[in-house]
Amino acid sequence: MHRLIAFHNNRMLDRQFLLTDDKVYRLGRAAENDIVSDWDDRVSRNHATLTPGSTGVQLQLLESASNPAFIDGHKVLNALVKPGQSFVIGNTRFEVQQVTQSDSPRSNSVQQLAIDRQQLQQLRYDDADKRIEVLTSLPAVIRESGVDRDLFVRLANLLLAGIQHAEGVAVVSLELGTQKPVVLHQERRFEADGSIRPSERLICNAYEEQKTVLHVWDESEQADSTYTQHAGFNWAFCTPLSGQTLTPPAGARAIDHPALYIAGRSPGEGAKVNQRRLHADIKFTEFIADIVSSLQRQRELERQQTGLRQFFSPPVLEALGNDLDTSLLEPRECDVTVLFCDLRGFSKHAEDQADNLTGLLERVSLALEVMTSQILRFGGVTGDFQGDAALGFWGWPISSEEAPLNACRAALAIRDEFAKAHADPNNPLKDFETSIGIAYGRAVAGKIGTREQVKVTVFGPVVNLASRLEGMTRQLHVSILIDDKLDQLIRNSGERFEGRVRRLLHVLPYGMDNSLVVSELVPALQKLPQLTDQHLADFEAGLDKFIAGDWAEAWRYLHSMPADDRAQDFLAMQITQHDRTAPGDWDGIVSMKKKNG
Repeated sequence: MHRLIAFHNNRMLDRQFLLTDDKVYRLGRAAENDIVSDWDDRVSRNHATLTPGSTGVQLQLLESASNPAFIDGHKVLNALVKPGQSFVIGNTRFEVQQVTQSDSPRSNSVQQLAIDRQQLQQLRYDDADKRIEVLTSLPAVIRESGVDRDLFVRLANLLLAGIQHAEGVAVVSLELGTQKPVVLHQERRFEADGSIRPSERLICNAYEEQKTVLHVWDESEQADSTYTQHAGFNWAFCTPLSGQTLTPPAGARAIDHPALYIAGRSPGEGAKVNQRRLHADIKFTEFIADIVSSLQRQRELERQQTGLRQFFSPPVLEALGNDLDTSLLEPRECDVTVLFCDLRGFSKHAEDQADNLTGLLERVSLALEVMTSQILRFGGVTGDFQGDAALGFWGWPISSEEAPLNACRAALAIRDEFAKAHADPNNPLKDFETSIGIAYGRAVAGKIGTREQVKVTVFGPVVNLASRLEGMTRQLHVSILIDDKLDQLIRNSGERFEGRVRRLLHVLPYGMDNSLVVSELVPALQKLPQLTDQHLADFEAGLDKFIAGDWAEAWRYLHSMPADDRAQDFLAMQITQHDRTAPGDWDGIVSMKKKNG
């Protein structure tokens, strides 16, 4: 018989070691030991011996051990560690697991019976009241089980309480790749009976069929069957739980979804097993398995939704459906609107608060929360975070004609939130300012990562343009810059859109080959009454004169702007530097000489 001892350190599975009966193993930090745990300085060079036997592993501390061992919080020097139990030395937990043993070579003494679920549904319980009493505790079992192991322990005890002639219950699985059965937890009705030795053939058959498989041993041949003689059973069945494969700790074996293994003996009936009663027990077990499987699927769904909620707005999650149709999240080329939002002057904040970086980090986190909450509020997807900047995009995984306008609505909402914070002297974000760039175009958007962790992102020139626009807000002295495509979409939207736009400059962004006319996204008149629609019209008239080379007339228009409107500063500086006269080779395009202002 074999035992497997697994070493856990800092809640992560580090190593495994196979123990064989009738051999003594020495445990310690020194390399000459059979089992070496050299990562834990609380384990002595020569600490203990381990002797596997039929009922578990005998732990004996050596005189050279400088630290005690603990089982269930109690200090021990010499103790029997049963399969499923563990002992702790220092920072390391040693868990004993049982490796299953195959059936007796006399396979002809085993009768395998097919289980028809439709027939089970028609079966009536003889002891329905007792089974219902047991089932009333199932909600508590599920509710109070924080991790898989807790659930396995509680399920095993519940099944023993509900199945009268069950002598042992185990939660088993298959090791992926080798298809070798693994016992995750087991319970015997009477501890003195020793451990269960589950049938490998029965477990493998149940997984292969993906339904309950029942084995009945012919006791007339028991004398030739080592398995049944040892275990004292004359029947066993295995019921797989449907659901996801279990996620093991780092370094551990990957295993399939669990199954329930129940074994026992029908008393007083000799070689004959009461199959009707067994079928009732199977019906009871499958009912519990269905409930637990549903719970696991629900927990997995909730976990996935929790992970996705940080990226997707509620309407997008709703479109994915309860079954999370993640095929919608696969990367694909589509039209997207990308919003890039950054904190202005963050480097200066970091220098000024070098002695309180934790406090600065908390404030930056609050700022990023403002950005992402507005992105999600208006149906966007949150992409990467880059220090003090956030990326959001619209148009994937679900396309919408309203997506570009929603991106602009989110930008105005972010601007408004930071303006409110600036006006409140007690707000932790009072001295933070944001700059936002928004661009519309073709890109590849989608998810990357694993089933357990999903990251979404977007690739393409439109992302680079949004970043360049955000950087130019500092040079052009505005909060939000958009490209010419969004400018036209907003102008054509009529009263559907609450904000306004103002063309600012025909520019060639730094590092880019194509020029474009960039525009400022301006709040609605009721939110920014000092900048009237006439002001916006005059500014654009001045820009047209500037592009045409009539800089003197452009100067006149620009100086009709309100004094606190700094959007005029960049053009005014260009005109002043050239004495209000356009250069001879003027083509109306301003080339930016650096990436950021």
